[in-house]
Amino acid sequence: MDYKHILFQLEENIATITFNRPQVLNALNSELLQEFSDVLDEIEENEEIRVLLLTGAGEKSFVAGADIKELATYTPLVAKIKTKKGQTVIGRLQQLPIPVIGAINGFALGGGCEIALACDFVYASENAMFGLPEISLGLIPGFGGTQRLPRLIGKNFAKEMIFTGKMITAAEAKAIGIVNQVFTPGNLLGEVMKTAKAIRAKGKVSLRAAKQAVNEGLNTDLETGCCIENNAFALCMASPDAGEGMTAFIEKRKATFKGGFRD
Repeated sequence: MDYKHILFQLEENIATITFNRPQVLNALNSELLQEFSDVLDEIEENEEIRVLLLTGAGEKSFVAGADIKELATYTPLVAKIKTKKGQTVIGRLQQLPIPVIGAINGFALGGGCEIALACDFVYASENAMFGLPEISLGLIPGFGGTQRLPRLIGKNFAKEMIFTGKMITAAEAKAIGIVNQVFTPGNLLGEVMKTAKAIRAKGKVSLRAAKQAVNEGLNTDLETGCCIENNAFALCMASPDAGEGMTAFIEKRKATFKGGFRD
């Protein structure tokens, strides 16, 4: 499928989504959000995709928030409908069974920050900036930021960011747990791709089970979370990958994972 505001690339089981409105710092409008939903449909239907990367076109911005000119035209009812759509799309991103890596190459503000928060983990360039500035517009984050940010960094740091609307640097974001690694702008995508290839080499079933166990376990108590882990572990044992992985370890060779389940 061709997209107007998104570049979609698939190479050797690794998919890359590039938000492509560089003239407005890749700001989110309704068209881009719909295309994002459509490309997630495409990814969900393609069993060959093992890892997803997200980045932004140009050197200045990942996604610099909502398109304010469009947002300013909304009635309260339209705003409710549109923000619910954004929550749903970003929720789908988080729920993808494959690992999702954010490659944040500049401004990740508002909806852009909320997309980053829904990734499994984030690598950022040294010039990246993160923030939820909606309070400065008389609004609050509407695509899940008030919920995902406290869960990730704790309520006090999250409240400070949300109440002040301030931007923080990539280094500051790393210090509080939003970002895993920081690289020079020229090295960012290469380092992200290196990690994606390392993940791609792992077992498909175990990767999906690990993501499910972590995500579902965080939404419940420890005892229930351990039950989720227990079931996911047993599911992994139903895959030939488990036998291959253990045999390869014993034989001191590199495992070759193929996915699937035993008959």
